Amino acid sequence: MSLLELFAAGFGLVNLVLVARRTVWNFPFGIIMVCLYFGVFLDARLYSAAALQVFFLGANIYGWWYWRQSATGTDIVPVAPMSPTGRAIALAAGIFATLGLGLVMSRFTDAAAPWWDATNAGWSMVAQFLTARRHTESWPLWIGINILSVWLYASQGLLATAGLYAIFLCIACWGWDQWRRAATSR
Repeated sequence: MSLLELFAAGFGLVNLVLVARRTVWNFPFGIIMVCLYFGVFLDARLYSAAALQVFFLGANIYGWWYWRQSATGTDIVPVAPMSPTGRAIALAAGIFATLGLGLVMSRFTDAAAPWWDATNAGWSMVAQFLTARRHTESWPLWIGINILSVWLYASQGLLATAGLYAIFLCIACWGWDQWRRAATSR
């Protein structure tokens, strides 16, 4: 466990609590977190997770802009469920991303856990996009991703990160409840 990993975990915790509360101020913490985690995951040879941080950086910048367009005077954003077509597209994107990353990582790198890392990264990209677009369906994905993340990161000795994702799992359950309530009260 490194100091870099501890700082990344701390910024990540603040980020997710603010996401669950639907405030645009989650994004500065998310940007710092992903920049720090890029180095953590690169050192751990979790290359899909490291590449995912680059995606997350762009998604955080996009999300910050998108959420600012929709924020109320209190910086709280509205949320909504996806259409059935949107759900089908998200499912296909997650499968495609997982297979693509898994093939690349298993054949062309010395990745520590190529398929598990690819599964985590592929579905995280989908969940992050759904979060940026303020869809309630992002939270069940995050719950599954967090369960996988706890095991994956613990198996690689990233104990602070595994602990963070255990906390993320609890926050994701709370966030899902908060976003569902907010979507039905519209």
